Amino acid sequence: MSVTVRPLPAQQHLEFLEGRSIEGRPWVSFLQTPAWGRVKTEWRAESLGLFEDGDLVGAVLVLHRPVPRLKRYTLAYLPEGPVADWSGDIATWLDPLTDYLRRHGAFGIRMGPPVRTACWSATQVKEGIADGAVQRLADLPPTGRDPVGARVVSQLRAAGWRLQSPEDGFGAGQPQYTFEIPLRHPNGAARTEAEVLAGMNQLWRRNIKKAAKEGVEVTVSTGRGEQATDLAAFHDLYVHTAERDHFTPRPLSYFQTMFAAMAAEDPRRIRLFLARHESDLVAATILVEVGRYAWYSYGASSTAKREVRGSNALQWAMIRTALAEDCDVYDLRGITPTLDTEDSHVGLIQFKVGTGGRAVERVGEWDLPLRPAIYRAFDAYMKRRAR
Repeated sequence: MSVTVRPLPAQQHLEFLEGRSIEGRPWVSFLQTPAWGRVKTEWRAESLGLFEDGDLVGAVLVLHRPVPRLKRYTLAYLPEGPVADWSGDIATWLDPLTDYLRRHGAFGIRMGPPVRTACWSATQVKEGIADGAVQRLADLPPTGRDPVGARVVSQLRAAGWRLQSPEDGFGAGQPQYTFEIPLRHPNGAARTEAEVLAGMNQLWRRNIKKAAKEGVEVTVSTGRGEQATDLAAFHDLYVHTAERDHFTPRPLSYFQTMFAAMAAEDPRRIRLFLARHESDLVAATILVEVGRYAWYSYGASSTAKREVRGSNALQWAMIRTALAEDCDVYDLRGITPTLDTEDSHVGLIQFKVGTGGRAVERVGEWDLPLRPAIYRAFDAYMKRRAR
């Protein structure tokens, strides 16, 4: 049967995702929810359905970014999508989707398939960091390889797609490498809090205990309505963190839009966790959930009172929440693949590896130029902006 592509009402899109995220317990990214399209106000969002013989077999949130001075042409971005069957011949649905986007003005497509290629245990990563001969995750034999990921990479290359993920794993889009804590045993049984805690290294367990002993109090907020001041407090701390760690912060309005749009879709979709010590806000984080998958999305911490370990207390509180809500995975998001102790980025993976989880490599983000001249001009424009 041939696949057809047509616009999908937001409610039908959401219902499809909710069904997929429970049945068979597959992974569905929050970046593919209709709400995320409302968060990204600088892009034009649309939901598309993949139909086979009248049945909805896939869905995708497409974010369109127009070309400066050529508004009719857009870069079509599919973050961590589409939500479709990646296990077989992806051309059966990817070719019709590509044709649809081309006909509707896309000069190129950027896609981040939600497919894994390899993973490494925390023990492997720790030993790799300690081994001077090991420089990157790829230097270690993975705990497991996903044959679906290998096939997807092969099919994309054969079809003319170009890998965009940079060497350090971080680019303008989503990270290719992440760190996660499995919340289930291989047999499907849920892990207990005691089991997850026992999987952490001694420093993490000690810091969690220290935060409790120091009297750090963790509260959970909606960040909206009467609790809107909590979101403003988070943002103040987030700006402080950005100044200290040298990155450009997003404005408060971005987070206000994020909380309003995502909570309207599902009250459990997004929550704000705050850690206070003697009434001082020492750390704050954002937790996102879709189906049985939970993400640590944003974090902020005070330079003062770091010794009370508010950040560790928040991570433990979010992990416990994910366990209580029957999630399969707690995702700590991006890491770089470097294991070189001389590289400043290695601290990120060292912090996360203490949780006892695993490093994950995904397929990465890929581009397909549809109108090469416009694509090259847009690529040059974006590179100039990044300087």
